[in-house]
Amino acid sequence: MKVMVMVKATPSSEAGEMPSEQLLTDMGNFNEELVKAGIMLAGEGLHPSSRGARVRFSGTNRTVIDGPFAETKELVAGFWIWQVDSMEAAIEWVKRCPNPMSEESDIEIRPIFGPEDFGDEFTPELQAQEDRIRTAAERLNSAE
Repeated sequence: MKVMVMVKATPSSEAGEMPSEQLLTDMGNFNEELVKAGIMLAGEGLHPSSRGARVRFSGTNRTVIDGPFAETKELVAGFWIWQVDSMEAAIEWVKRCPNPMSEESDIEIRPIFGPEDFGDEFTPELQAQEDRIRTAAERLNSAE
């Protein structure tokens, strides 16, 4: 199963405070463990919400809202995409993670939908389209 592992923002991360050399070292070592275990598919840190934007959808209307955004605990400061055997395995890996922040912090784990989750509505034609999109996206990713 694939999961998205989200490092939740904190007041420090939203203030733009960068991690210490020690934390960068610890996280680099953890990421190496994940890759060697065949778990980590992707992972990135995110700039504070002050550098972001949201687009609100209301029917056919679109409204752009510039950051920063309130409710730090609801924001994401970074993420991984992991391939794991189970939610329990993902939890065990997260428990081994260094604290990604200089203060108390949370990491949220959410399963990623797979084709089987959509049932009959995910027709063979839609599956073929999804396969084409994934192949093209992988080419873009490998061209970096």
